Amino acid sequence: MADDHYQTLGVPRTASAEDIRKAYRELARKYHPDLHPDDDSAKEKFKQVQAAFDVLNDQSKREMYDRYGSSFEGVGGGGPRGGWGGGPFQGGGFPGGGGGAEIDIESLFGGAGGFEQLFGGGQPRAGGGRRRRQAQTPGEDVTAKITIPFRLAIDGGKTDLQFDRGGKRETISVTIPQGVPDGARMRLRGQGQPGGGGGPAGDLVLEVGIEPHPVFRRDGDTLEVTLPVTLAEAIEGAKVDVPTPWGTIALKVPPRTSSGKKLRAGGMGVRHANGAKGDLIAEVQIVLPETGDAASLEKLLDAAKAAQGAGASPRTLLKW
Repeated sequence: MADDHYQTLGVPRTASAEDIRKAYRELARKYHPDLHPDDDSAKEKFKQVQAAFDVLNDQSKREMYDRYGSSFEGVGGGGPRGGWGGGPFQGGGFPGGGGGAEIDIESLFGGAGGFEQLFGGGQPRAGGGRRRRQAQTPGEDVTAKITIPFRLAIDGGKTDLQFDRGGKRETISVTIPQGVPDGARMRLRGQGQPGGGGGPAGDLVLEVGIEPHPVFRRDGDTLEVTLPVTLAEAIEGAKVDVPTPWGTIALKVPPRTSSGKKLRAGGMGVRHANGAKGDLIAEVQIVLPETGDAASLEKLLDAAKAAQGAGASPRTLLKW
């Protein structure tokens, strides 16, 4: 099971941005690998803290994590073929720098003096200078637009997608979260431009577009469909089969149902990995017979007129 980022930082899900930054600073000081060079468990804990902060310190990442969980955070099923890979400390960022920014180690430990004292630095070289680490620069994010089938957006799952990056056509294996909406932004950590001086690679950000379905429509987590019924089914009532993403259901059409009547099937709309479910709305459309002998159609017309009788016009409420 994937780590819970809030538990990793020891903060509640309602924590403010400042609470998250404070918790990160304390844990980073505690578990930094330079303080525990021979402790693999401390190194692993530091990586977990770093990964949690990278998500929760970025507002857009945090919102997507809160909704889709870790399955959305790490959507990449595999790296791009012929592209770049990410290092173990992907993303990150120091408070105020936003997601993916470089960590300022000296400020993390209270300034240059505190950092050098902790790790035995600060001794002048033969030439009178101090030892300094090579400056690291994070790689830039890469943004690409992709279009996925309507059904894949509902079901979720792995797929190979093609997109343009820097004028080059690439193919990448991606895990699409169940119920991803049109216009969503999926972030693949460490799949952007490589960093400089050993810095972390940037991210690949995919802007998702969804192809229309020939029959179904989507409004948030609600699926909508037009349901054709015969005149006899509308008058008498019936149970009709309706296909859904989760299997075919028998939907009850009440007697004397008019066109435009909306029937609801609870929980048969868009679903998400966190258990949230939308509904399916079927709008009835009465379909009259296109063929038939003249005598039968004449009888049908006479029966319709007799049934209407002197009743109120269906357009009584139609006013300007």
